[in-house]
Amino acid sequence: MTRGRDDELSVTPVAAPGHPVPTSRGAGGDAGSGATADAVHLLGRRNERILLWAIGGYIVLLSALMLARGISITPDVLLVALGLAAVLLGRGRLYVRDWVPFIGLFFAYELMRGYADNFGAGVHVTDVIAAERLISFGTLPTEVLQGWLHPASGPDLLAVVGTIFYFLHFPLPIAVGFFLWWRHRRVYYDYVAGLIVLCMAGFITYLVLPVAPPWWAEQHGYLAATGGHPAILHLKDQGFDTMARALGFDGRYVYSYAIYDINPNEVAAFPSLHAAFPFLAFLFARRTFGRVGWLMLAYSAGVWFSIVYLGEHYVVDILGGLAYAAAAYWMVIHAPGWFRRVLDRAADREIEAGVEAEEAGDETALDRLGRRVRWSLVGQGGGVALAGVAGIVLVGGMGLAGGAGTPLYLVPWALLIAGAWRAGAGLLAR
Repeated sequence: MTRGRDDELSVTPVAAPGHPVPTSRGAGGDAGSGATADAVHLLGRRNERILLWAIGGYIVLLSALMLARGISITPDVLLVALGLAAVLLGRGRLYVRDWVPFIGLFFAYELMRGYADNFGAGVHVTDVIAAERLISFGTLPTEVLQGWLHPASGPDLLAVVGTIFYFLHFPLPIAVGFFLWWRHRRVYYDYVAGLIVLCMAGFITYLVLPVAPPWWAEQHGYLAATGGHPAILHLKDQGFDTMARALGFDGRYVYSYAIYDINPNEVAAFPSLHAAFPFLAFLFARRTFGRVGWLMLAYSAGVWFSIVYLGEHYVVDILGGLAYAAAAYWMVIHAPGWFRRVLDRAADREIEAGVEAEEAGDETALDRLGRRVRWSLVGQGGGVALAGVAGIVLVGGMGLAGGAGTPLYLVPWALLIAGAWRAGAGLLAR
């Protein structure tokens, strides 16, 4: 092992006793050694595919079990489950180091999103309905789909399927992020940057352009009833209740979006991040995994249909989400040099070289970097995070200093996020 000018880890092949060092086939190369290298490469690729399929199966099985037991498949639950997978794969500390900033920023976004509707801007309802009719030949797609597909009586199985897609709209992109992190760690950092850009752009839009979803417009009298029946039904709860009765956990399920209930915003329909998150995941998956990545587009189409059919979003919201996701992707991929250098420093080029060496077969490459747990940093971060938790309990739970409805509630959350970030950085410190 040697260190280059950029202090990156490089690995020099060492021959086992009695065996030559494998070399690539080419000019001056030996045909036998080339065959050995090819065999080793194919074996490594096969084992990698088996491992990726095993991780995918674990995520699918976990999601199915959570649905069957009535547990909402929320990002917080999935992140813990993926953390367990990372520990089993031998990358527990690296997972915490790489994912804590992402988790913290996601919590921050969810917290800030709820304050967007307190900014004072008027809620857009009738103009969005007019835009929806304009692009839909005078109709409302939600009303048309429900008129065609929603049964007059009995369970609506399509609403059940749509509700499942609705549950998965963000956890599945997190799973895509895990695959990127495991297989192409540097691309994972681009992906996280794209999500952050997308979330911040959405938040700014919610501040200046709050838009009501279809179900909100119907409940507040903006959509005229036809034949004594509501023009649009809010089918998400109905779909979940049908699923709960069928699986036997009706009335006994854990159905609280722990993360989404941090600070909800009912008038944040445009752009639709339900549409944007999976589409951004598709763009990165297609670029990284090739043809397999196109599966994310099929899933994304299922989400788009579901959120329109359930009454959660208009088609114009979806188009806005796709435009925002495409713009975020383009901005990250074609970012200026200084931004790329920031991401390189966040990923830590030395750690990245160690990860690549491990993937090439050097199982101790990361250990030889000499990174260690700096308990002073972990302790500092843990203390700040605990102070944040105490503040959340006092302000949000006990109503001190005006309660969770005041901007002061942002302070303990900021402490929690900063503390967790500091503690995570101490797990693989120089």
